[in-house]
Amino acid sequence: MTGFCRDCLAGADAGRRRCAACGGPRLVRHAELDSLAIAHVDCDAFYASIEKRDDPSLRDRPVIVGGGKRGVVSTCCYIARIRGVRSAMPMFKALAACPDAVVIKPDMEKYVRVGRQIRAMMLELTPLVEPLSIDEAFLDLSGTERLHHGRLAETLARFASRVEREVGITVSVGLAPNKFLAKIASDLDKPRGFSVIGRAEATAFLAPRPVTTIFGVGAAFAEKLAGDGIRTVGDLQQLDAGHLARRYGAMGLRLAKLARGDDDRPVDPSHERKSVGAETTFDTDIADHEALRPILRRLAEKVSAHLKGYDIAGRTVTLKLKTPDFRLHTRARRLADPTQLADRIFHAADDLLSREPAGTPYRLAGVTVSDLETSLHADPADLVDTGGTRRAAAERAMDAVRAKFGRAAVETGLVFDDRIKKER
Repeated sequence: MTGFCRDCLAGADAGRRRCAACGGPRLVRHAELDSLAIAHVDCDAFYASIEKRDDPSLRDRPVIVGGGKRGVVSTCCYIARIRGVRSAMPMFKALAACPDAVVIKPDMEKYVRVGRQIRAMMLELTPLVEPLSIDEAFLDLSGTERLHHGRLAETLARFASRVEREVGITVSVGLAPNKFLAKIASDLDKPRGFSVIGRAEATAFLAPRPVTTIFGVGAAFAEKLAGDGIRTVGDLQQLDAGHLARRYGAMGLRLAKLARGDDDRPVDPSHERKSVGAETTFDTDIADHEALRPILRRLAEKVSAHLKGYDIAGRTVTLKLKTPDFRLHTRARRLADPTQLADRIFHAADDLLSREPAGTPYRLAGVTVSDLETSLHADPADLVDTGGTRRAAAERAMDAVRAKFGRAAVETGLVFDDRIKKER
């Protein structure tokens, strides 16, 4: 079984623990290495890694990116993870587990810029790139060996090194015969991982793993399976597809295939996101609509940054409000034309807010844009609402300034006034 060194790309024969050329320990070996073409690339602790890159003083400190005391962890660095912090954990629990953590509010515009930079690098490898989120994607490298003058695995290793060198963060790579196994592989050796799962080993590899390894099997469904005596993927492998279909319907057929590592989904560059949203949990409940408006504006700007980063737009704006007793209220507005502008998103959400009863306290607010499509026909000039056209032009000018000088270089009056009030 031959392989290569991820650091210098020299060949690595079986039996060696370190590269004969550079002495590095990061060797990749697998019997199917030259026959696999589906990869999953996942940035390591994406938000936190960018913040550490931009502030070297944070390098050896635990970093949490997320909201206030009643918010949740968006992501955290590996130092914080060792202390027990996890994504989506309530902030008060995260700080109890890691009281010396540095907490940083998310800067989505910055993260989107970095995500787009890495996505462009992926597209230099292959046009078959299917984004899953801002920081991860599937790639199909089939037939690109001659283009990149080498093995596909080595092409991926060069890509990972380039991201680390030029972007300043690290990625982990999973290489496999299909998307299901590639996504599992990318999580096996984080950070800076490179793992391979082949066809021959898939069934045995999956057997001891919990059923939640299969995407779509959440806590509730896992509990249902456990009630039927199914706790591991190996338990599923012992049952035929007909039995699983009779018991669980279409999901049963899917379980039967994935339990054996079979996944025929292609890498689809046109894979569509269903929605783009942002939300925040308040440190204290807010009942005043005027106090909520600048928050909605900031959320609209986050959503807009995502839409612009993915070069998409949406027709439906949804306002999400959660009361102190955790009751969720959602209101939606369908726009005449698709939009990716923060101004239009905010005005739709603001109008929806104005229709809610005054004085109702809320612990959380969110804004989502759905019915997504390409931005080709987004935000046409409005011959009736000329003020909207002027605001759109002003927003695009703001985007250009922020791209050059950073997010804080320019703010809307609504957000600026709210910040001044808080500072006072």
